[in-house]
Amino acid sequence: MKPTGLDLLNAEMSRQFTDARATLADCGPVAQAADHIRAKGRLMLLGMGGSHWANRMVEPIYRAAGIDATAQALSEYMRAPLPGDPALIVTSQSGASGEVLRFLDGQDDSQIIGLTLAPQSRLAQVGLPIIGAGGVELAYAATRSLLITIAMHAAILHRLGLPVEGLEAALATPASLGDLGPAVDALAAARNAVFVARGSLQGVADAAALSLMELARIPVLGLEAGQFRHGPFEMAGADTAVVFLRAQSAEPDNIEGLAAELMAHGVRPIVVDLSGQPAIAGCITLQLPAADGLVAAANGLVGLQAIVVAAAARMVPDVGTPLWSTKVTSGESR
Repeated sequence: MKPTGLDLLNAEMSRQFTDARATLADCGPVAQAADHIRAKGRLMLLGMGGSHWANRMVEPIYRAAGIDATAQALSEYMRAPLPGDPALIVTSQSGASGEVLRFLDGQDDSQIIGLTLAPQSRLAQVGLPIIGAGGVELAYAATRSLLITIAMHAAILHRLGLPVEGLEAALATPASLGDLGPAVDALAAARNAVFVARGSLQGVADAAALSLMELARIPVLGLEAGQFRHGPFEMAGADTAVVFLRAQSAEPDNIEGLAAELMAHGVRPIVVDLSGQPAIAGCITLQLPAADGLVAAANGLVGLQAIVVAAAARMVPDVGTPLWSTKVTSGESR
């Protein structure tokens, strides 16, 4: 019998840690890629969909490693490229989306760093191909490919001087997610949602928002915590799920203050909490081990995947089976 969309999602998620570990251990010319980035000093991280949001997860981490890094949607970069000569990382799990093919067509790609799960793809033929383990992702929407993309970036970042032992440990021994029931119940009851975070967790929030839109077919926003309070706060109501991510950080994130304001107006937030701080009173909390940086991104991503997929499976009968889309879009190649 043909596997359902949910079967495919569960199959991808079940092997994502194994494939991410293999990727971090050996995924291609990471030393040469790191040397190229270091020599340029400036880096553009280009991708579409989930690949763009995975790039957004690591954008601040490249900056912490001393690299002037910017993540941008590839479709927009093609229309308005930044001046100068930055290093380019192009990310696409399939290596064959329309934007990637159009971007690579006819140009010298000898110094492009390509991150993909498809070893036979066009993106894998660039000068510096970084190949994730396990082959292309089959499920709709992205799950395994996001964690593997974090691992590919981590391999490069390690060569730029960033310690990755914490990520290696997190991939070797996945964090227990505990009881997801209350968070899944709250999300499944929503008619719209907002995922809110700061720093590298903002890319996780955006990826989760995209996933819920694709799977549950409801309006969802991904917003920085500050941007959420500057106007979009008005959308929160009885039918809205607000999901916060908290990481361990020396910089105050004000998630507690935002959550208190929402609860005062009758909205009970969901918090995926990696801060190491006490749970915010009144919120639905998924407590994960304290972490920041790559570890927080990886663990927060996996925790949200579990919640989003379980909630979406209650919201639509054919979850993971797209109505109007395909896994690999060719729109920009037309």
